[in-house]
Amino acid sequence: MTIAHHPDEEALAAFAAGTLDEPRSVVVAAHVALCPHCRAIVAACEQVGGALVEQAAPATPRAGALDEALARLDEAAPPSMVVREAAPDCPAVLAPYEVGRWRWIGPGVHWRKVEVPESEGTRVFMLKAAPGSSLPHHGHSGVEWTCVLQGAFSHDLGRYGPGDFDAADNTVDHTPFVEEGNTCICLVAMQGDLELRGWLGKLMQPFVRL
Repeated sequence: MTIAHHPDEEALAAFAAGTLDEPRSVVVAAHVALCPHCRAIVAACEQVGGALVEQAAPATPRAGALDEALARLDEAAPPSMVVREAAPDCPAVLAPYEVGRWRWIGPGVHWRKVEVPESEGTRVFMLKAAPGSSLPHHGHSGVEWTCVLQGAFSHDLGRYGPGDFDAADNTVDHTPFVEEGNTCICLVAMQGDLELRGWLGKLMQPFVRL
């Protein structure tokens, strides 16, 4: 598997530092799980962050902090957490989250919600499109990050196959076409709404909110 499209280094650094919002972190995590190149960048960022923490001057302990810590150790241990597994057709990064059922939103296209807490209007969902299908020509009112999990699609900016990462914002209009041969499944973090173009898009717009 050759991965040609990646998050930028700023996004990877924020992901490594834990400062990226949760919806986008989930999509970046799905990409990093599939991409050795970005996994190495994230590991390097984490090493740099760890070194900076080690070099930081130690804070002076607050009076009584040791006694409080020892008292907490005497408290009953919390019950063991149940480790969940991701659904069979979901990436492992979705194991902590509830995932809805597939819903039809157009010819050959289905959508399912992922219960990741929204951040600044950014939500997470999965999109499944049949071979040879296409999404309507559209723009975006905010930022959209996509990781391809299966299959492939193309638009004006290139071809995106398994593991590829696609970023779009309000400057991008496109019409993604799904390649023949395999269903395309993507994990998406989207801020705002799709803005459907053309007369058909205007008719459909009131009924479409992913």
